[in-house]
Amino acid sequence: MKAIGFIGPSGSGKTTLIERLIAALAARGLRVSALKHAHHGFDIDRPGKDSFRFREAGATQVLVAAPHRWALMTELRDAAGADLAELLGRLAPCDLVLVEGFRADPGIAQIEVRAPGAAPAEPAAPNRIALVCDDPSVSAERSLPRFARDDVQAIAHFIVQTLDLAG
Repeated sequence: MKAIGFIGPSGSGKTTLIERLIAALAARGLRVSALKHAHHGFDIDRPGKDSFRFREAGATQVLVAAPHRWALMTELRDAAGADLAELLGRLAPCDLVLVEGFRADPGIAQIEVRAPGAAPAEPAAPNRIALVCDDPSVSAERSLPRFARDDVQAIAHFIVQTLDLAG
């Protein structure tokens, strides 16, 4: 399973770009998954629901299943969070995983998404392979390939070629 990361500060457009890339890559016949790093806690459950009550009671994992979707929630309690490699290993087989965040993980190639006027992502990552930025005054470091935010098809083509994917 291949993966590529998207890094940049909050509000730079990573989520919107990934959403558009998923559609473009899926239209090429690729099976695409997404993995998002959340810096703050999050909850996909609601107080009062059975699954929430099970977690609150101390369940380590709760799996909620419906005819067309299922979700597995794992409570880490005091355990350390999973790293990127472990999380990727938990996904079902697919052609490509688009990863939002995990900036410090050197295990996958990364595309930086930079908002106009924003500073480069820090620290400069040697695994950064492209820059998405609409600000013409920003020069791409190390002569990285550069894409406009709306040039989704060109970015999709770059990913397919770079990662040697059929699609």
